[in-house]
Amino acid sequence: MIQKTLLSFSLILASLTIPKSIALGFPLNRVEINTQNNVAIDEQLWGDLNKKGDLSDSSWVENPSKPIFQGDRAALVTAINNSLSYLTTPKATKAYRRYAGTNFNLIDVRRSLIRFRELLLTTSSATELQEKVISEFAFYQSPGQDNQGAVHFTGYFEPTYVASRVRTEEFPYPLYRKPEGFDHWKKPHPTRFELEGKDGLSGNPQLLAGNEIVWLSDRLEAFLVQVQGSARLQLTDGTTMSITYGGSTNYRYTSIGKELVKDGVFTKEELTLPKLMAYFEANPQALDQYIPRNNRFIFFYETNGNPPNGSLGVPVTGDRSIATDKSIMPPGALAFIEAPIPQVLPNGEIQNLTVSRYVLDQDTGSAIKGAGRVDIFLGSGKVAGERAGLINGMGKLYYLLLKEKK
Repeated sequence: MIQKTLLSFSLILASLTIPKSIALGFPLNRVEINTQNNVAIDEQLWGDLNKKGDLSDSSWVENPSKPIFQGDRAALVTAINNSLSYLTTPKATKAYRRYAGTNFNLIDVRRSLIRFRELLLTTSSATELQEKVISEFAFYQSPGQDNQGAVHFTGYFEPTYVASRVRTEEFPYPLYRKPEGFDHWKKPHPTRFELEGKDGLSGNPQLLAGNEIVWLSDRLEAFLVQVQGSARLQLTDGTTMSITYGGSTNYRYTSIGKELVKDGVFTKEELTLPKLMAYFEANPQALDQYIPRNNRFIFFYETNGNPPNGSLGVPVTGDRSIATDKSIMPPGALAFIEAPIPQVLPNGEIQNLTVSRYVLDQDTGSAIKGAGRVDIFLGSGKVAGERAGLINGMGKLYYLLLKEKK
């Protein structure tokens, strides 16, 4: 989730639903797809397009990162290229050993991405792409949490906050890099309360002093950076900084949203990230009660402005990267989702719409378990955060592989 606390923890909402997922063995089942059932059509690839490149220029074959298109196709090509980079690594070779005996071997997953990228760059409409994909690719559907394909979707993002390189009265809440001797800490590790105190200001001097990277003005913001696992920071000296997941203590993630539901502050159905933030803004003293319940503590490192990485070690792409349970789902593979994802309308309003979209499976998360859970990365900044905080619904998930040649 980016090692995913962006990565691995999804949003505050991610742990609210604990599905009885189908997670025994390899879960994907091949299904028959045709153009009539509207699967595999992604209008957004063309809907936001302002300019189309010259399709007669085939130089993208030698230089696939060349920006042939503007708009969403460029983002999808970037995500595909990132997956292809991962699939050349020893990490990928090791990961795909667990898929022995399935159709999802490393060679065919890579071959499928290359062919899909070619179709993406040489078709002229969503309908044409759909027809070619259905003709050439086999679809494998996740059984979901009910064995009928129902998948619970949530969203995550890379937040942007104002921060200071030095501690001041206005910026007292620190984020830390992993201490030099962390790998030798005695287990179980110290709890969050033992590391930062009840109020988040009493950092353990023996374990944390000197490892501060940056300070934030708001305790909930500092906590949300840990939940998300990365952030872009606008610093008070006029510079910017980007940080991402650098390690964590050995505790399971505890959702403060789930804790609020357990205590009767909200029902599961009414809780959203904006409502959670509004509650703590009105009741700041409650942070001392709820934040320490999450014993897991996150460390960071600076990324020098690079995009946040997913658990595969490659950058995640807004609206085109998903996080799934990597103990069962094929890493880096091409997927297709039908899910409720908030869209920004021309008037600036955000409306939750059911969309169909090609994505790459490039992340994971501790709250993302089983065949019935997907977390989609929505990018960086305020709007991405508003959209991510509103995703909490059911959809479908398919993976694509090139059909065997006859």
